[in-house]
Amino acid sequence: MDYQFKDIEQKWQQFWAQHGTFKAEDKSAKPKYYVLDMFPYPSGAGLHVGHPLGYIASDIFARYKRLKGFNVLHPMGYDSFGLPAEQYAIQTGQHPAITTEANIATYRRQLDQIGFSFDWSREVRTSSPDYYKWTQWIFMQLFNSWYNKDADKAESITKLVEHFEQNGSAGINAVCDEEVLSFTADEWKAMPNSAQQSELLKYRLTYLRESTVNWCPALGTVLANDEVKDGFSERGGYPVEQKKMMQWSMRITAYAERLLQGLDTIDWPEPLKEMQRNWIGKSTGASVKFPIEKTTHHSSLTTHNYIEVFTTRIDTIFGVTFLVIAPEHELVASLTTPEQKADIDAYITATKKKSELDRMADAKTVSGAFTGSYVLNPLNGEKIQIWIADYVLAGYGTGAVMAVPSGDQRDYLFAKHFNLPIVPIIDIQNIETEADPTKEGTYINSDFMNGLDYKAGTAAVIAKLESIGAGKAKVNFRMRDAIFGRQRYWGEPVPVYFKDGLPHLIEESHLPLLLPEVDKYLPTESGEPPLGRAEGWKHPEGEYELSTMPGWAGSSWYWYRYMDAHNDKEFASREAIEYWKDVDLYIGGSEHATGHLLYSRFWNKFLKDIDQVVEEEPFKKLINQGMIQGRSNFVYRLIDEEGRGTNTFVSHGLIKEYKTSPLHVDVNIVENEVLNIEKFKKFRPEFETAEFILESGKYICGVEVEKMSKSKFNVVNPDDIINRYGADTLRMYEMFLGPLEQSKPWNTNGIEGVFKFLRKFWRLFHNDAWEFGVSNAEPSKAELKALHKIIRKVEEDIERFSFNTSVSSFMIAVNELTDLKCNNRTVLQDLVIVLSSYAPHICEELWTLLGNPAGSLSYAPFPKFNSAYLVEDEFAYPISINGKTKMNLNISLSLDIKDIEAFVLANADVQRYLDGKTPKKVIVVKGRIVNMVV
Repeated sequence: MDYQFKDIEQKWQQFWAQHGTFKAEDKSAKPKYYVLDMFPYPSGAGLHVGHPLGYIASDIFARYKRLKGFNVLHPMGYDSFGLPAEQYAIQTGQHPAITTEANIATYRRQLDQIGFSFDWSREVRTSSPDYYKWTQWIFMQLFNSWYNKDADKAESITKLVEHFEQNGSAGINAVCDEEVLSFTADEWKAMPNSAQQSELLKYRLTYLRESTVNWCPALGTVLANDEVKDGFSERGGYPVEQKKMMQWSMRITAYAERLLQGLDTIDWPEPLKEMQRNWIGKSTGASVKFPIEKTTHHSSLTTHNYIEVFTTRIDTIFGVTFLVIAPEHELVASLTTPEQKADIDAYITATKKKSELDRMADAKTVSGAFTGSYVLNPLNGEKIQIWIADYVLAGYGTGAVMAVPSGDQRDYLFAKHFNLPIVPIIDIQNIETEADPTKEGTYINSDFMNGLDYKAGTAAVIAKLESIGAGKAKVNFRMRDAIFGRQRYWGEPVPVYFKDGLPHLIEESHLPLLLPEVDKYLPTESGEPPLGRAEGWKHPEGEYELSTMPGWAGSSWYWYRYMDAHNDKEFASREAIEYWKDVDLYIGGSEHATGHLLYSRFWNKFLKDIDQVVEEEPFKKLINQGMIQGRSNFVYRLIDEEGRGTNTFVSHGLIKEYKTSPLHVDVNIVENEVLNIEKFKKFRPEFETAEFILESGKYICGVEVEKMSKSKFNVVNPDDIINRYGADTLRMYEMFLGPLEQSKPWNTNGIEGVFKFLRKFWRLFHNDAWEFGVSNAEPSKAELKALHKIIRKVEEDIERFSFNTSVSSFMIAVNELTDLKCNNRTVLQDLVIVLSSYAPHICEELWTLLGNPAGSLSYAPFPKFNSAYLVEDEFAYPISINGKTKMNLNISLSLDIKDIEAFVLANADVQRYLDGKTPKKVIVVKGRIVNMVV
């Protein structure tokens, strides 16, 4: 029977599901291997052909590792809390759980159709209460922990309380808020409980603070930076403004150094590691306090009588001619004089319309406003103006920068624009730029630093600042604490209630804190988050937190839940964690570098600190798959003399002769760039009467590579490909498109070749009448050579994740075996195993036809490569008569020239070509050719 891929694939997908073929053992004598794909969000649109690229690669590797004798954990689940489902709920009133369930059903059907070897018995969903119970539990552990700098790890908050009770605040070296109290043990004990809890909140790893956020009034929620583009929400395109709100935050900054150092211990792409290093942003410098010049206007300044700045160039302090603080800085209102208030207010209003990313990226535009106030240079007492400007962010460093226009380009442009002083401080001695005095050169106009070089000058300034209590050497990190709250409905409830204005954790026995029912999924009329609409949803001792957790909460620990997915006593058992340890291979997109991948490492290190997990890093090896781009097709509308579009379309090869306008057309009605005109007429109602100017009787479409998008009509649904060619063809073709890490365009035109290859592979096992039949004869040397070449090639390629080159090699191997008319059982059975990771359905069917137990292919031993079969002990000599090649003849390389001549002349086929004639001359070039002259 010919290759019936639909029947074969459906049969084996059902078999795998019914028999739990890919269920990993909880413990095994085999070595473990954990292969993981990044958590997908199940959208309503389902998968397009670009989505499965990484899944196919990880599945090939997982299947290969099983064949190599590993106990493989290869799970799948869904990151199922998200804004899209909530927005749909707002528009339709349908509960997000219903939308999410429908989307998951679509995803599951499509994933099953592609034939992935997932262990579905471990499926998790972040929106399921039995999962988010443990997300809430981890939040509670963070709330009950602080970071001890001396131990360089998180510890229980009870240990901090014990220290306070015995020693007061003395001797505490913690990551905490800047303004903490100093107290004795007796003073601590005398504090009311509310005061103690308020102070402890300054140390907890998750805490409340006022933060500047991306607030979208139309959506009624805070948005992450990657959800905002050019000042508008990516979803819906609504205006976004900067707003200060009381928010839950997590002290990821406590782990900054460990996050940085840990990058040296993991096998990740270097560009991705560099993105994290830049995001963490470690810099060595100094902090310096600039006293605020006191006037009657500043009588409200009590605790804040200075502005603190962190700088990596403390040596340039004598060149400071103005200070810039963020428009959101807490001192702006106090520093603004009545004369400057209108300008300051207008500037702050304009800044609110920009996202932080826009503010950081806009380096060319100079803008700012003068507060009317001054600070004093702590080293020489000179008055320095205080400005606000949107390029300074409140959450970065101290929210203030000292401006040295003679040493920094941005400061220079700002000073020029506002006519501010510029004081040269470096004797550059013919150096091209003053921006880097670390080269040769000494300080001028710098008091006690005059004549010193960079190293000596820096040391002298720090020593002087420390001696007068105005500054100190400091290591700073660019990364900020992570905001951990969203004003949405569809997310994990925070397991906290408020009593007397302070947060308290609910009892662990009350987990999970379930999402309540609400009448609408919008904020309340008074501006509270949607959870404020829940009737009767109240803790016995206070009000529940109304914000929900951000999208990254559930995805920051999910790999551990896969280890023990149904445990209702703990997020995963110690036994399971000690067996699986960490993820050996993680495949996903680089766009998560400074979000999910950073937060996951943070939570993993915290769980290690509190002895819940055994590894410091979660993902041992990471691969970023490239993007499959869309291949867009265009038709060309004829434009009439008045510039209006007509209903006539010009074929691509003729557009230079006409005035036309391009239109995207559905790629699914185009084949090899030829438009299906009848389907095009049904594409839109207005095209029903369309006319066409053809070339050679066909309408040829234009082509362009773009992002795959519904708006460009270039989305290719894997369902359509599978229906036409089968899942094995789709799997192999996606790998064939190019290297895994690179982006490449989808081109359906080439898929036919992969389908023909699989049909040719199937043909090896069948005779001309399509009857299955293989030989038990001893394989020939040529057959063994072809087999062992592909065994070695596939092993090498998979181990280095070079899947595209394996597909080419499979094609060569099948061609060679076809030419050899190979139907040898030994050779073909090994070939089935080698190909099975790529094309599992066809290989399972052939494996069974070869007489093996159904389903056992997944755990068959991968064939052992034997180099002896590749040793060249004979050569296929081209045999020529009068210079024309007639045939090839395998001859031992050990024969000398006289023996080669005798061997050739004794061959029956050669004699047939000679037709009874005796050669006048036989020319033998050893290892090259045999030519006979007759």
